Amino acid sequence: MEPMWTLLLLCLGLVTGVCAGQARPWKPCTDLLPLDFLSRVLPGGGKALSGVRAVQDRGAKGLQLTGPHEALSFPSSQLFINCPFFPTEFSVVVTLKVSHIAPKKNEYIFTLVEEQSDRMLLGLRYSQDRLHFLFLSPAGRERLTFRAVQLVDNQWHTLVLSISGRYVTLTKDCGIPLELLQEKPFPLTLSTQGSRFYIGSRRRWKGLFSGLMRQLVLLPGSDATSRICPSSNPSLAILSVPSVLLHLPVQPSENEALMYPYEASVRVTLGTLPSCTNSERGQLWFDTLKRGLFICDSVAWVPLLEGRERLDYVEDYQDLYTNSKTFDIEVFQIPSVGLFAAVADWESKPGSGIYKWTDGKFEPYQNISTFQAQAWKYFTVGNKMFLAVANSRGKDEEAQELSVIYKWSPRKQKFLPYQTLVTHSARDWEAFTIQGEAFLAVANHRQGEHNHNINSVIYKWNPGTKVFEVNQTIQTSGAYDWEFFSIGPYHFLVVANTFNGSSTHVNSVIYIWLGGMFQPFQAISTYGATDWEMFQIGNRIFLAVANGQKFYENVPSLYAINSTIYELSTTTKTFLKFQDIVTYSAVDWEFFTMGDEKFLVVANSFDGTSHSLNSVIYRWQGYEGFVPIHRLPTTGCIDWEFFTSTEGSYLIYSSATQPLSKVFKLRTY
Repeated sequence: MEPMWTLLLLCLGLVTGVCAGQARPWKPCTDLLPLDFLSRVLPGGGKALSGVRAVQDRGAKGLQLTGPHEALSFPSSQLFINCPFFPTEFSVVVTLKVSHIAPKKNEYIFTLVEEQSDRMLLGLRYSQDRLHFLFLSPAGRERLTFRAVQLVDNQWHTLVLSISGRYVTLTKDCGIPLELLQEKPFPLTLSTQGSRFYIGSRRRWKGLFSGLMRQLVLLPGSDATSRICPSSNPSLAILSVPSVLLHLPVQPSENEALMYPYEASVRVTLGTLPSCTNSERGQLWFDTLKRGLFICDSVAWVPLLEGRERLDYVEDYQDLYTNSKTFDIEVFQIPSVGLFAAVADWESKPGSGIYKWTDGKFEPYQNISTFQAQAWKYFTVGNKMFLAVANSRGKDEEAQELSVIYKWSPRKQKFLPYQTLVTHSARDWEAFTIQGEAFLAVANHRQGEHNHNINSVIYKWNPGTKVFEVNQTIQTSGAYDWEFFSIGPYHFLVVANTFNGSSTHVNSVIYIWLGGMFQPFQAISTYGATDWEMFQIGNRIFLAVANGQKFYENVPSLYAINSTIYELSTTTKTFLKFQDIVTYSAVDWEFFTMGDEKFLVVANSFDGTSHSLNSVIYRWQGYEGFVPIHRLPTTGCIDWEFFTSTEGSYLIYSSATQPLSKVFKLRTY
């Protein structure tokens, strides 16, 4: 039988190869040139092709298909001239970009189909996180599946699928190859007689490719990875790309319409600002929220037409029922996943809730076990996404107090425990980077019941161990909040000190980064400070402090006191008082902008007799400073967050007295 198998292998010549025994000498498959499928269906001379248009996106052009047109196919006999068998060893190279696909759906990259029976002989398709290679063997339909392959992320990717005997490898963007071992090798005699190659479909609408395709190449006889990798741009590595996709089309001299259908992509915001780099230069973005048209200059989005929105009124939009009373809300966006809100619930069972923005509302998404949680902080280190919770007690009265950092799992689509850190009645986390290094600062409020004068800790990310390690300790007095900010090349960290054991009249301190550590820069007298908010208006730098209460031993507390806005003086190089605002046990300031207008909203929590009182939105009015414009009835309001979605702009607050948070919609005109 050995001579027969050898003869069959020799008969697998393509285009330039011939069967053994014919007059011309046989050339091995490894000498064959790449077979560019896209170039075979695209007409020459820039002529239009029905059902196809060229679209530029992120610095590269690809083909967008509008249907399973016959023009997007060609007979296999154009390739398999001398022998009608598909090669036993080969590579497929494809460069594509896919923005979305419905759950549990598949889309085809290409197929080989028998014309009379409509039977698929071979095909390559993908789903949300998988790539499937299908082929017909003597035993029936076979499917090889690569799992956890992320292609649907609106980015360009180049894949190399290589078949050699029982081994199947997949290389994505010149990365580490994934390998599968088949029980049986790829069939030696897969006949292609009477079949056609279909690009982007299986000859029907179902499973039609919806993304952009830039490259689709069959390389018989060898693994194409070594031909295109390494590459300076691995997601767009080239083996063979049609010339029409390599360059922008040229306008004919007689000023006719472009000979080949061409589009530049127009981005429609999904709630976050798209990136603007050299790859997006010259592209347009229409912001549906601000009703503006912008163009990328490779650095920033420059407005071409922009509607100036103004705040009209505040609408009670959603009642968000929580597991218990809450002390903080953190709103954050996970790219390609969605908008989330994490609330710090007081009760340990069922813990603190994470909610996802779904169809214009926050819906329950995940519960995380916490212990009298006080705050959440979302941050990233490289491409890793984390969520840190500040727990104010241990699992029980005897247990050590531990705060926890959770890491987002793209595979499980939820946050999982990553690192625990010893804290002392922690009130806040602040994450920041300095010169590319990641830091995390915790505000330790007290140790035991009475010791408020303790160290708060600044941790630094260790790229080797991939954990946060102690970098510096700072003496604080009932620390409640950290706020990091930068001014030019200088980096600052300010602490809100609340209580020194006998009085709330305590200096809160601004620290400056010098010599690889934070050193005191300026002390500001505060009264039970609970929050700092840094913001900038034009070239003016401000710091707003929320003062909670005036308390001295044996003297009744005062809750209706001034909170203060400070401005950085270019003369003294220090922060000086700019404006006092009467607040009621203020716990938070939130700065936000809408159009050209700037706002501050304060969380008023207690006036001495009641937790039900108005929290106030203030608008910046230049020389007059911040002026009250809206008074919002709140109950136990302790934190505000501003966020935007495709539906509009919103404010959400958490309540420290009841299991109910509220979302307000900011109506504009």
